[in-house]
Amino acid sequence: MQFLAKKSLGQNFLKSEKALREMTESVDLHPNDTVLEIGPGYGALTEYLLNTGARVVAVEKDDNLFAVLQEKFADYISKGKLTLVHKDILEFNEDEQTALHLKKGDYKIAANIPYNITGQIFRQFLTGNNQPSKMSLLVQKEVAERIVARDKKESLLSVSVKIYGQPKLISKVLAGSFVPAPKVDSAIILIDNISRDFFTKNNIAEEKFWTILHGAFAHKRKTISGNLRGVIDSNKLQSFLLENKISPTVRAEDITIEQWGRLVSFLSL
Repeated sequence: MQFLAKKSLGQNFLKSEKALREMTESVDLHPNDTVLEIGPGYGALTEYLLNTGARVVAVEKDDNLFAVLQEKFADYISKGKLTLVHKDILEFNEDEQTALHLKKGDYKIAANIPYNITGQIFRQFLTGNNQPSKMSLLVQKEVAERIVARDKKESLLSVSVKIYGQPKLISKVLAGSFVPAPKVDSAIILIDNISRDFFTKNNIAEEKFWTILHGAFAHKRKTISGNLRGVIDSNKLQSFLLENKISPTVRAEDITIEQWGRLVSFLSL
């Protein structure tokens, strides 16, 4: 098959059987499961997902690829095992998701997503009302490493993911595993046990948390006290740092997820 990629849509088609198998295995599909695939392309991953017996909902924006998928998987479509949606995933709203039985905690995501919408995909499905139970995504290797904080330094991105789920780097996928080959290597990242338990457990409002988090990471080289000056009560922050034996010169990147929960809870009292 000749792969015709559109640069405007960030298309890089995965051809590695090993990567396709690892993505499918990591999302742990069973015959009664429903899985959402974002940008199925020519259907390489779609085929692996369907072979698990799970029901697949695949959202494809490209007109030509949508037609290819309709023909290639006509049998699965007729049997109700595959539902194709001709749409931009960023415009696939929660009412449409619910209509296709993609309900909170009751479906999974597996996808080779365009690099240029990685952040938007995370926001859409981690902070939305219809959260999946888990997501297995192909992203740039550097992004995956930043999310799991391999250097032990948190970032706005890593904290934003970890407050909703447990990220795990499954494997590295070399640039040559794609057609056309991108300029950088990729990685499969699994985000498991997705929920809002972090906010419930710490009794904090998401809006309050995001205000403090964005403020704390506003300037990487500044301390958290410097970044949050004018955002929160400085005396209260210093009191928390002292009580929790955290250095008054600590930076946001050195605060753990558990400490973030306690900190925002304390500041919300």
